[in-house]
Amino acid sequence: MADSETGRAIEAVFRIERARLIAGLARLTRDIDRAEELAQDALLTALAGWPERGVPDNPGAWLMAAAKRRAIDGLRRDTMRVRKHDEIARDLDEADSPIERIEAAMDDDIGDELLGLIFTACHPILSAEARAALTLRVVGGLTVEEIARAFLSNEATIAQRIVRAKKTIGSAGIAFEVPRGRALAARRAAVLEVLYLIFNEGYAATAGDDLTRPALCAEAQRLGRILAGLMPQEPEVFGLLALMEIQASRLAARAGPEGGFIPLTEQNRARWDQLLIRRGLEALARAEALGGAEGPYALQAALAACHARARTADETDWVRIAGLYDRLADVMPSPVVALNRAVAHSMAYGPEEGLRLIDEIAAEAVFGAYAPLPAARGDFLFRTGRLAEAKVQFEAAASLTRNDAERSFLLSRAEACG
Repeated sequence: MADSETGRAIEAVFRIERARLIAGLARLTRDIDRAEELAQDALLTALAGWPERGVPDNPGAWLMAAAKRRAIDGLRRDTMRVRKHDEIARDLDEADSPIERIEAAMDDDIGDELLGLIFTACHPILSAEARAALTLRVVGGLTVEEIARAFLSNEATIAQRIVRAKKTIGSAGIAFEVPRGRALAARRAAVLEVLYLIFNEGYAATAGDDLTRPALCAEAQRLGRILAGLMPQEPEVFGLLALMEIQASRLAARAGPEGGFIPLTEQNRARWDQLLIRRGLEALARAEALGGAEGPYALQAALAACHARARTADETDWVRIAGLYDRLADVMPSPVVALNRAVAHSMAYGPEEGLRLIDEIAAEAVFGAYAPLPAARGDFLFRTGRLAEAKVQFEAAASLTRNDAERSFLLSRAEACG
């Protein structure tokens, strides 16, 4: 194999194995920064040796072995390490075995190690923004530049956020492992919340020129698939995965050739990704089979499935969707769910019913600068023929949104009111 081909092969292997390497090394060193350094050192060692000797049969195990040996050497040189590091060194010595035994050890515990890293990166001690950034960096492998671009932030802010998150984890002495007992449920909720946040920012960008950021959605889906593989008995994990897969199936149809927003009822359904829909429906069936049909993510996935199963917009079962929103409002009450419920009821039972429901929630403080509320009210008024009032609402919504594509769409709706 030519050197260039070997180099590409090494980089491909490292991209695949990076999260697993960091997970295993962080569990041993109790230090994310050190784990990242050791993983990078292992890559450099591979780049130096594999072109001459060839890619080993189990490159992941080779990289882990190289990283562990480097860790042992570093710890042995530093005799002033605290007792904790002495204990870690002994653990590493015991793990430093022939490659065959290292491979077996990785096969045995790699799931727990990767899952432990995910739970650590998503620890509730961190802010939601810090959890998202740290997860994308250490688990997703995205660069600081990529994360900053995805969230329309600057690199310095994202870098500081990640550094502070690592320091917080280190100072708190958080173990790189899956929590047990009651702590598991709370921490699992935090993990799902982070994936949900990442996906939603990709699906409906809160600001900027682009309506969507598909790469961010794809990363959330990838992490969701990993989590589902590591937690095969957790219905809400499959509920969230189903929701992301089905929603992502519509990404290509959400924007026109010039990037303009296309509402769900007007999308070209031939552009929906049928493979993602099938994956999503399978994940939803799994969530329901595990007894999770009433979970908040599974209910949202069931809502998305209603649209996915309708061959045309006219075939959409809005009565079922309205009923699902009634159930979702019981298990996950929030102003946004209440607004979406009003939209669903307007489609099922008429715009006057939507106006009635929206009037019940409009006074809530969270809606003070929330563009979707006047946008929804404008749509209800438009459908009742009250065009002058609808125009005012669409213009108000356009003034509130920070997304350029969404603003253009709302202004076009205002113009349509005459």
